[in-house]
Order: sequence, then C-alpha cells, then structure tokens
Amino acid sequence: MKRQFPRSFVLLVLTAMLASASVRAQDANIAAARTSVDAWLSLIDTRGYGASWDTAAILFKNAVTQEKWAAAVQAARAPLGEMKSRTLKSATFATTLPGVPDGEYVVFQFNTAFEQKAAALETVTAIREKDGSWHVGGYFIK
Repeated sequence: MKRQFPRSFVLLVLTAMLASASVRAQDANIAAARTSVDAWLSLIDTRGYGASWDTAAILFKNAVTQEKWAAAVQAARAPLGEMKSRTLKSATFATTLPGVPDGEYVVFQFNTAFEQKAAALETVTAIREKDGSWHVGGYFIK
C-alpha cells in the first residue's frame, strides 16, 4: 500500500527548511558583525578613538568628522573610567532602521560595567557595507 503525504505537510516541511536556512544566514551575519564590533569596541576601550573612526562604516564617517567623533566619545567615556566587563544582552538582525537607508544591520546591546558606572547599556549598530564587510555605524551608551 502506497502512503501519500498531504500537500499541506509537504508545504510545512518546505517552509520549515526555508526558515531554517534564513535563520542560519542571520546567525552567520550576526557572528561576522560581532567580530567587527568586538574589534571596534576594543579600540574604544583603549582610547583609540581616531582608529575607531578609521574602521567605522562609511555612513558613520559621513555623519561625523574624526575630530568631532574623538571629542564626543572622549567626553562620554572618560567619566565612566575603565571598562570592567561587557556581556552581550541581545543581537538583532534588521534590514530597516529609523533614520538610515535600508540595508543589512545588526543591533547589539551589551550590559557593561565601568569603574565609575556599574551598570551601563551600550548599543552598537553594525552595517554591512557594499563589499560585504561589517563596520560599526552607531554607538550609544546609557
């Protein structure tokens, strides 16, 4: 006796396979973006503000000069003291974000402890550039 699967079951399996492939692609994007973000944050943590601007996304560089960036990040980070710990809170892949062109983004949030502020929230947005590489396009700290 030949057993037939209902079409809805076949469609369900195909949908699950496509969704799984999409999740794997997002996971790969998040992992690649995280590598770039970690290297960039390391520059910030060691006061390499000029170098952090140099390695930032084109959108970032077009929004602020290196000198203004260095002054702004220095003013924001200096009162906090040295970074003591940083733990990933979330990583969200997005293709649209407010105020920027559509593209591929990963928004990372980190729970970070500093010498003078035990509980801060850092938000770092990575942008996939046209060449496929990931670079930081935004940094906020609360």
